[in-house]
Formats: sequence, C-alpha cells, structure tokens
Amino acid sequence: MKLHRLLGFAAVTSMAATMAMAGSSNMDFAKMYEKECQGCHGPIHQGGVGSDLRPKALKKKEHNMLVQTILHGRENTAMPAWSDKFSADDAAGMVDWLMDWKNTVELTLDFDEVHKTWTKLADIDELAKKYPVSKDGKLEYKGAQVDNVKDITFATERDASLVDFIDSTKAKVLSRHKAGFAVHVTVTNKANPRYAYSISRSGKLTMFDIGAPGQPAVASVQVGQESRGLAVSPDGKYILAGNYNPGGAVLCDAHTLEPLKVYDTSRVIDPDGQIGPSRVAGIADTPYGPYFAMALKDAGHTYIIDYSKPNFPIVGDIPNIGKILHDCFLNENEGEDYGRYFQIASQASDLMGIVDFKTKTLAAKVYTGKKSKPHPGQGSSWFNKKMGKQLNATNSMNFGSVVIWESPSWEVVKKVPTAGGGLFVGTSEHTPYIWSDCVLGKPANYNEVHLINKETLETDRIIKVGKTKGQLIDAHTNKVLQEWDATQHAKVPVLEKSFGKETILPMPDHLGKAVKNPVQPRLLHAEPANHGEWTMISEWTTGRIGIYESKTGKFIKYIENLTTPTFTYSVEHRQHVPGA
Repeated sequence: MKLHRLLGFAAVTSMAATMAMAGSSNMDFAKMYEKECQGCHGPIHQGGVGSDLRPKALKKKEHNMLVQTILHGRENTAMPAWSDKFSADDAAGMVDWLMDWKNTVELTLDFDEVHKTWTKLADIDELAKKYPVSKDGKLEYKGAQVDNVKDITFATERDASLVDFIDSTKAKVLSRHKAGFAVHVTVTNKANPRYAYSISRSGKLTMFDIGAPGQPAVASVQVGQESRGLAVSPDGKYILAGNYNPGGAVLCDAHTLEPLKVYDTSRVIDPDGQIGPSRVAGIADTPYGPYFAMALKDAGHTYIIDYSKPNFPIVGDIPNIGKILHDCFLNENEGEDYGRYFQIASQASDLMGIVDFKTKTLAAKVYTGKKSKPHPGQGSSWFNKKMGKQLNATNSMNFGSVVIWESPSWEVVKKVPTAGGGLFVGTSEHTPYIWSDCVLGKPANYNEVHLINKETLETDRIIKVGKTKGQLIDAHTNKVLQEWDATQHAKVPVLEKSFGKETILPMPDHLGKAVKNPVQPRLLHAEPANHGEWTMISEWTTGRIGIYESKTGKFIKYIENLTTPTFTYSVEHRQHVPGA
C-alpha cells in the first residue's frame, strides 16, 4: 500500500478513535499524542525514552494512577507534569484513548512515494556562481553577512518549527526559516560547508545554502511521517536521514537532496526474537571509512552502510547491543583509530554499546548504572593528559550523573553527580570543561549547567540562571564568581514574509517589556561557538540563548525573542568532531 494512502487511512482511523473516547473532554487525543507524547513513547506507542503505552501494558496498571502521572509527572524520569495543558478530564480521556488504542496501520517506507516529494526551491548551481564561497568557507562577494560560513551557528526553535542561522561572532540572528514541525537536528556538509541540512520530527528534510544572502532553502524532501537522525558523508556526496515512522532511513544526494535509496525496517527481529517494525534513531558518518552507521532503536541492531559501493549496501549488521537504542557519538582518538568507534546509547539496558567500524562487531558494552537511561546528545570525547587516556562521557536522563569511561579498554572511570537528569553533555578543545545540563531534573535544579573539569573529573563551576538573575558559582566553595541581570522579556510578535519560494520569520527590531511573572529558566545543550571563544546554552522556557566564555563560564550576553530554543550547531566546531 502506498505511503500517502496509508497516511490518509491513519488520519481517518485516528479521528474516529478520538471522537469515540473524548467523553467530557474536547481534547483531540490523537493530535495531542502526536505533538507531545510520540517523541518519547513512540508512533505505535511501543515506548522508548518513555514507557510502553500499548493497551496490553496499560491494562496492568490502575487508571487513576495513570491520570495522576499525566497531570503531575514522574520524578527522576523524562516524564514532565502536564497539568498546564491537561485538565483532570483531559487526562482521564487520554488514558481511556490509550487503553483502547488499536494499531490499525503500520507504514512501510516506499522509495517512489518519498521521491515524489523531492522539491527544488532554488537553482543551487546558479546561487553558487552568483555568490562564490571558497573551499575553506570564505564568502568571496561584496555585501556578505559574515566573513566565513564557519562563523555561523544553527539553532532550532522547536515549537515555532524554525531553523535559525546566527552570526556566532556577534550573536546576531541572520535569518529564521520554517522547516517542518519540531525541527530536531541540523548538520553541515564538511566537504562543502556552505550547505546545511535540517530534519524535523514531521519528517521534512531541508537543505540550505548558508553562503548566499539570507541562507535560503534550496531543496526539500519528505522522508517520512516522523524522523530524527541526520548525517552527511565526509566526502560531501551523501546524506542519510533516519525515520521513526515509517521505520527506516533514506539516503539522498547531498548536493541536490534527490532520494537515492531507502532502507526499510518495518520487519526486523528485536532482542526478544519478535518480528516487527523498528524506528531508526542514532545515525552517524565516520572519517574511518566510507560508512554510515544507523541504529535500529527497537531491534537493538546497528547497520553499517558502505556508500562507496554500487547500490549502497549494508555491509555490517551488529545485533544484541541492547534495548531502545537512541543517541550516539564517535570517539576522537588521534591517529588511525580516529572515528573508529560508534558509541550508541541503549536506554532500556542502561549501557553504551561500542560498535567497531573496523571489525564490524560489538567491541564492548559500557554499563552506565541501573535505570540511568544514557543520553549523550552530541557526546563528549577528549584526551585526559593527567591519565594519558582518551575519555568519553554521557549524561543520564533519570538522575544527575555524568558517566565517564576510557577507550579502548571501555572501563568506567568516574560517575560525576549533577543536580538532575540531563540530555546533553559537550566539550571542545577550547574549554577546560565538559558542560552538562540538568534539564530533566526538578524545576528547582533544571536551571543549572555543570562545568566538569576534563583533567580532575570534578565539577568546578555551576551556571545557574534564576527568574531575575544569573550566577556563576564556584562548585567547591559555593562562592558566587559572577552575577548578572536575567530579567525576562515578553516576545515581540512579527509577521511571516515571503523569501524566494520560502516563508520565513524575521527577527523583531526591539526587545519586549519585562515579564511581570517570570518562569524558571530551563537550560539545555551547551554548544561551542565563535571559534571556541564562546559556548551557547539554550533556555527552553524563556525563549533565549545565553552566551558564555568557554574558558571561564562567565556570562556575556543573551539572544532574545526566540521560541523554545533547543539544539545549536556551530559549523566551525563541528568541522572537527567526527560524525557530528
């Protein structure tokens, strides 16, 4: 059955089920689930970061307990309280809907249907001629917005469905582009850094020319109904997008975005020996060889694709890594082992699986702690001079713990406590710290980012942003090293405008009034920027990005007027990180 027909049938059956279960609530449960719940609990309710919500699993639980969980959340997990969006009737109706949900449709990835959605938005080659950019990224025309495309950092505004391009030497937003619901990940083409790509949770893959004025979108393709991962081959020729639904991945030409092949994972064997669909989560390229790695979230496998061979075959299948595979990153050992190991989080088995690109086998399992649910995000890999060893780190989602292990022995050397569960841990050669957020901790603590010394493996400093003031704190003495004004400002509305074949959202030209009842800032995702001088930290709840000194953690300034900023991506920094 074709993809568009399946999607239409899914919408009809979903609407009918919603109407039947609404009761005294007017909530569209199917729509709410797709927008807010599906990311953690899965498109067919099979669980992942969140629990299994299929009827068979839910009917073992007490109805009111499930209602209270929706309203009040669960401590030390990724499940937040939803009482701001759900009434008691809404929560009860959602539980009823979930308990009666029927998986009437499972989609299959279809190459022809994907290819039909491929859209050219601009003449890529004509733009390259009109606005020349050197191989090193320098803009070679008058009136350019930046000196080099490597000066640019991407940011995603999740709830506004926007990709932003920022001059990270001045902390100035250059442009904001509509790029699909809940834009999730952005990457660059390392062989030709003028081209950038984004993937949205709604399955829209978009290509941008960041060397041209306004950073226009030049092509797009709908790779599925729900998507996550993205990687570009180091030679700049191919891009691979990972799908949650339909399960699988789509390989495209990185210069035109034309689909070349699909890898369907609608029928694979899971760790329990059952045959069913699997989402594709972590995806990475590697400088170690002509390979992509794609992790089958529900099947516990990792496939290795060789893009140098005809028809881009799967040349490695590494099973039994663990249950619920998610985020990944590569090691950064220098020399011949640079980028050799694909380190993939297994969140239901509380471990990091180490896949060896050389032998195409599972080299090790690094256990991160009972119920830790590792979530490395971009991950951290660095050389510890004191120990004389390469170290790697991940955050833990369920409680405040940064787990550090060495390679290639794959032994855990330290677990550093933080204030709460986190999603991202990151570093660069320009900072003495690994920066860990606590975004999944309690509200009293999710406004902190911990700066862990890469040599001593101790927390040296804490960035803490309150409702009206921010502080840089010495973690050893609790002394306040710096304090700044963190007054929150109301967003200034702006109207969308046309831009070539796009619709974009400009930045406001002024700052809004101070907010009378500020919210607790929720900090996440520290990203090196400005050629290592700065680190950017997103503030989910306040709609701004904080700029900090990479060497000291001192606050510099804010980028305001954003909507739920999440992921940031520095072109210059990511040139030096394998697989990123």
